[in-house]
Amino acid sequence: MKLYDISQEVFGCKVFPGDPSPQRKIMLSIANGDVCNLTELTMCAHNGTHVDAPFHFIDGGKTIDQVDLEKFIGYAYVAKHEGNISADDARRILDQAKKCDPASAERILVKGNATMTKEGAEVFAAANIKLFGNESQTVGPEDAPMEVHLIMLGAQVVLLEGIRLAAVPEGAYILNAAPINLGGADGAPCRATLMTIDK
Repeated sequence: MKLYDISQEVFGCKVFPGDPSPQRKIMLSIANGDVCNLTELTMCAHNGTHVDAPFHFIDGGKTIDQVDLEKFIGYAYVAKHEGNISADDARRILDQAKKCDPASAERILVKGNATMTKEGAEVFAAANIKLFGNESQTVGPEDAPMEVHLIMLGAQVVLLEGIRLAAVPEGAYILNAAPINLGGADGAPCRATLMTIDK
């Protein structure tokens, strides 16, 4: 069994343009004579490696604490792709996942500099996948992410953004991307990992 950490370190993470960066404040320090070390942090729910709940783009949609944890934990397929993900690309990725391990087609992670298109999003939404993950800080074009988010979140596909897959070969894995339980929030940071499947 091999375990891959596919998360960014929070304080050095990538930040979506316009979002606040994570900040750390040392509240107590043993070196200064305090009883313990204590850190205060401030950050956006979408900094670094994080998940989007439907409420992120859909008023009245499920908040992160309302999304079933089963969406974030289970079999997943890692596919390599560069550039726009067209409808044909999405179908090819799903076919690869089903051939590798049918259960892994429920959660798709794309390795590479990939951007979801409207047409690709519609294919994944129609396939009723549980989760889609990518290395970018957003699914869809950075300058116009709304359409793709509405399609996928509207189909109850949760989005795992800002993952790091360079060291992960294509194939089927067990994903754990459980978010921090932020009541009423539109998203949350997570420590995402992949575990190889012993046959």
